[in-house]
Amino acid sequence: MFTGIIETLGEVKALQKEGANLHITIQSDLTSELKIDQSVAHNGVCLTVVAIKDNTYTVTAIEETLQKTNLNHLNVGAFVNLERAMILGSRLDGHIVQGHVDQTGVCKSIEEKNGSWFFTFEYDAALNNPTIEKGSITIDGTSLTVVNSGTNTFSVAIIPYTYEHTRFNTYKVGTVVNLEFDVIGKYVAKLMQTRS
Repeated sequence: MFTGIIETLGEVKALQKEGANLHITIQSDLTSELKIDQSVAHNGVCLTVVAIKDNTYTVTAIEETLQKTNLNHLNVGAFVNLERAMILGSRLDGHIVQGHVDQTGVCKSIEEKNGSWFFTFEYDAALNNPTIEKGSITIDGTSLTVVNSGTNTFSVAIIPYTYEHTRFNTYKVGTVVNLEFDVIGKYVAKLMQTRS
């Protein structure tokens, strides 16, 4: 379980295919605090640490994860948003994030407004993942509030701190992002769907 508050960025140092799996080696200032079998969210995808060496660690993404997330777009030198699992009993600064990406979306526009940025994303509405105005959404693991909720689009407002300390400063129109929709909203939508 995560909060969607990104702790740091990690740099991809190696990518190794093994069958349908992808081993991802990351250099991060969190490495010294990690242990094998620990869960870490990478662009919002919960992956297990399988190896640690010096200041790098390795996680493995299986084929289904690669098909449903943007991890299959990674290159050596790319940066990923990182968050360790939350500690029970601590403040929940973001929202409840499972680390289970529902689908990807595509950045459609970026607008700078007086020191902040508005990013608009489009996603496949056929997968029945709703957004609601002022509801929560996780983009590449970052907990955010939805504005301008549409049928298959939504926007988020990004403050300078978030822009500087996450992958948002690398996004361009066309960037593919991981989306995890609000878990409570998903359950409500499923209940409403089964009743109709």
